This record gives sequence, structure tokens and C-alpha cells, in this order.
Amino acid sequence: MRRVFDCTVALLGLLLLSPVLVVVALGVKLTSDGPILYRARRVGLRRTSFVLYKFRTMTHGAQGPAITPQRDARITRFGAFLRRTKIDELPQLLNVIRGDMALVGPRPEDEAYVQYYSANELRVLDVRPGITSPMSLQFRREEELLHGVDWHDRYINVILHDKLRGELEYLQRRTFCSDLAVLLRTLRPL
Repeated sequence: MRRVFDCTVALLGLLLLSPVLVVVALGVKLTSDGPILYRARRVGLRRTSFVLYKFRTMTHGAQGPAITPQRDARITRFGAFLRRTKIDELPQLLNVIRGDMALVGPRPEDEAYVQYYSANELRVLDVRPGITSPMSLQFRREEELLHGVDWHDRYINVILHDKLRGELEYLQRRTFCSDLAVLLRTLRPL
């Protein structure tokens, strides 16, 4: 039932949001060189790797860490707007239709950071990752926590594990209704 619901909502979302998606795609193309979509390798259900889609928010060919600290110079001006409003995440509706993701589930992590998961934390990979989750709402402004010279170490040693702990706690009590509540909280104006 959850998969049918996810695909139905994702298809409707793509249809209803298609004018917005076209405008955003044009905005990305007109404000910076490079492709419209960013394709990122993420780890999903049963530790399988998949390509996650987002609108590109950084300069073309930007190099650096897979996570983005506060005031990252790689982010374009239009990209900053897309990130702040979370519009850059909308192409992940395609990932839902493809079966890589669900609407609600633990956020998929970059392959480079899964190596820091404890044996217990790896249990988040037993479920389909999601576009949103309670922890993605709690850490909606994560980049604001990523500042100073030790931001990367703080992410690996503290923030990552705080998020995973919260994801596991949610999964223990997760229901279809609780997922609906997370979706409604996600859709509230920022």
C-alpha cells in the first residue's frame, strides 16, 4: 500500500509541479553553466547504490566534500535559493517512481559517509530511503551547524550519528499515519 501511495503522489506531484519544474530548470540553465540536474551516488535499500536526482545548485564541476558547510563558495546564487526553499529536492520524485526512494524514509547518505555507520546504524539501510523524514525536518538547516575549522569532523562524529539515532527511533514506531504527518510537516511553508 505504501509503495502504491508513494508512486501515485510522486506522479501527481510531477504533473502538478511541472510548470515550476520547467521554470526552475530554466533558472538553473540561465544562471550557470552545466547540466540542470545533479546526479549523486547514494546508498539505499539493502546497501544498494543508486543515482539521486536534484536540481544543480553548485557551479559546474565543483569539487570538494559531499556535504555542504555554511556559506560554501561552490553554491550559486540561484542554487542558494533552491536549497533554502528545498526546491532542489523535487527531482527526487523521479527516484520515488523508479523505486529507489520513498516519500518518507531515512535520508540516503553519500557512499563516503556510510563507512562511519555503526553496525546498529546500518539498520537504516533495511528500509527504502525517503525524500523527507523526521530527521531531515529537524536538521532542515544543517548547513548552519557546519561551520568553523572542524565542521567536517563534527559532521562525522556527532551530527551524522544524531541523525541516524533519530531515524532508527522513528522507524521503531513508524506507521502509515505517522508518515502522512511527516509529509504534511514537510509541505508546510518554510
